Amino acid sequence: MLQAKVLTVSDGVVAGTREDASGQALVDQLTAAGFAVVDRQVTPDGADAVVAALTTLTDGFAGVVVTTGGTGFAPRDQTPEGTLAVVEREAPGLAEAMRLVSPLGRLSRGVAGVRGLAIVLNTPGSPKGCVEQLGAVLDVLPHALRLLHDAPTSH
Repeated sequence: MLQAKVLTVSDGVVAGTREDASGQALVDQLTAAGFAVVDRQVTPDGADAVVAALTTLTDGFAGVVVTTGGTGFAPRDQTPEGTLAVVEREAPGLAEAMRLVSPLGRLSRGVAGVRGLAIVLNTPGSPKGCVEQLGAVLDVLPHALRLLHDAPTSH
């Protein structure tokens, strides 16, 4: 079974002043695509908070970790910086495909990469944007996970 985790990066959600609509949208999308969402967490904005959360979420995990939030230009939008400190190898093709899904995608600084047996994907904090960007790569994630896990593939 394909497994996924969702991390919402948002000072407002942590403070309780904003609803986590994007996190729920990702859970719904991943579930509909056949992933078992085994964990969902929230962390404040900032690179250090993202590093801590992603380290915990990826330790010993074989699946996809999707973040939402913190990929823009605001001073506290540091999800990509935190992600780059955690991943061992980048997956630029995934991040590029995610950005190309809409004109506003060009404003995303999100990255994608691998840590251990986990694929980490950054998506924007808006429900529409995160679903669009994850949707751009959702079809290739099962194959990417098989390759990452060194499982037999059709080629």
